[in-house]
Amino acid sequence: MRLLLNFNKTISFHGPADITKETTDAVVNAANSSLLGGGGVDGAIHRAGGPSILAECKIIVANIGRLDPGKAVITGAGRLPAKFVIHTVGPIYRDGKSGEPEALASAHCESIHLADDHALQSLSFPAISTGAYGYPIAAAAHIAVRTAADALNATTHLKTIRFVLFDAATLRAYDTAAQELHESGFPCTIEESR
Repeated sequence: MRLLLNFNKTISFHGPADITKETTDAVVNAANSSLLGGGGVDGAIHRAGGPSILAECKIIVANIGRLDPGKAVITGAGRLPAKFVIHTVGPIYRDGKSGEPEALASAHCESIHLADDHALQSLSFPAISTGAYGYPIAAAAHIAVRTAADALNATTHLKTIRFVLFDAATLRAYDTAAQELHESGFPCTIEESR
């Protein structure tokens, strides 16, 4: 499924898929605050991209310290097909009332702004915080899709966002969130996958 926004901007949803194979200008890494690699998407990106990503992350940490939830930084992509990796930290889910929705929205928004600031035209996201961080998938999808659509409408360079989702259940949740956004009156049209 694709959401078609104004000015030829699109948000599409793909899965089951592997974000390390994406050819967009940048991929988003669901990083931890240390930026030193980990499990899930974070580990997969570091393994596929090779040691240069970690080396750049270490320089960033030496300069700014740990990365807070909702913030984002950019590095090269090493051996990945993408040109850059945008590392963002999603929130660890507690009860949904401890700032998690705001931090998750910020992680998406900051990543999109960073891509646009670097004049990138395309960006791929995983389902941030829905793995080990325990964010309920339907709630995370709703926040991710709405935030991405709002932020993409305000970009100068970025035209395409792809949500690259690990399994069919997660893809369904994001497709549902896109349908609900459309039905809410948000200015977009839906194009079903062929």
